[in-house]
Amino acid sequence: MTEVVSQTESPIATQARDIGRSVLTQEARALDYLANCLGPDFDRACDLINACKGHVVITGIGKSGHIGQKIAATFASTGTPSFFVHAAEALHGDLGMITSSELVIAISYSGQSAEVLALLPAFRQLNGPIIAITGEPKSSLARMADCHLCVKVENEACHLGLAPTSSTTATLALGDALAITVSQQKGFSTNDFAASHPAGRLGKRLTLRVKDVMHHNSALPIVQGRDSIASGLYEISRKALGMAAVIKDEQLIGVFTDGDLRRAVDKKLPLDSTPFELAMTKNPRTISPDVLLTTAVAKMNEEEINGFLVTDENGKLVGAFNIRDVMRTGII
Repeated sequence: MTEVVSQTESPIATQARDIGRSVLTQEARALDYLANCLGPDFDRACDLINACKGHVVITGIGKSGHIGQKIAATFASTGTPSFFVHAAEALHGDLGMITSSELVIAISYSGQSAEVLALLPAFRQLNGPIIAITGEPKSSLARMADCHLCVKVENEACHLGLAPTSSTTATLALGDALAITVSQQKGFSTNDFAASHPAGRLGKRLTLRVKDVMHHNSALPIVQGRDSIASGLYEISRKALGMAAVIKDEQLIGVFTDGDLRRAVDKKLPLDSTPFELAMTKNPRTISPDVLLTTAVAKMNEEEINGFLVTDENGKLVGAFNIRDVMRTGII
């Protein structure tokens, strides 16, 4: 798509955009190169991680340490127990967090970070496998590890060629690739993901069900089919759902909505004498209380309605909810 540039736009603004595009292009090129270079060492690394009985411990320092923290978080949230240990802190006591059942992923783009290399003898004493992620296959860290993954980039995206940019992007992406590959190999499911993300919008989308938001018992608006519309308006208004379930002989026979009321008024039906059963919507849409709320929302959109009556497996009315109840949860 051709970009339209305002005639009043400053050269500085367009220059900034050009620089930004150059950075993104260079980093994208680094990722493309990395993807094409994945080989048997990647398979080996995944096998080692899958065989790990303890935690996957990520370590690094500087920018590699920051990237390592995110990689550890990705492993942990996708089914592989993991934590990050700062290389310098490990040298001063945090090494005690690591046991012989752990696997270590050591990150250093140069492969020569003194703090990381100083940890290797202690890691070796624990007899756990070590995976190195570096940009230098002949570095000390690469040679001392059981498995080496190379993230070498042609150049950093920094105009000075100094600030870790393309290399940190490549390292982060490789960590994601390891975590997601192992997660898929383990059969990590949506339910597993929900179990480790109970809070926030994401967790709610994966866990909240209709029964968690529906109005039930005394909060459920119910009118009798034979009753006049006028007599039931207070019930509908008081329960504030914009609808009421219509019951006859303890059976659900319909729903009366705000729309049904407007249509009755338009037809000039006498509200004092017209029963709900003559003005209601028959065969109302119903849903199970066990359906995920996100699925219920999709059905609302598909059927162009803003609420559901809720029935159990025997067709018994147990609740009702509308789109406002869904919006209060924050999932949409």
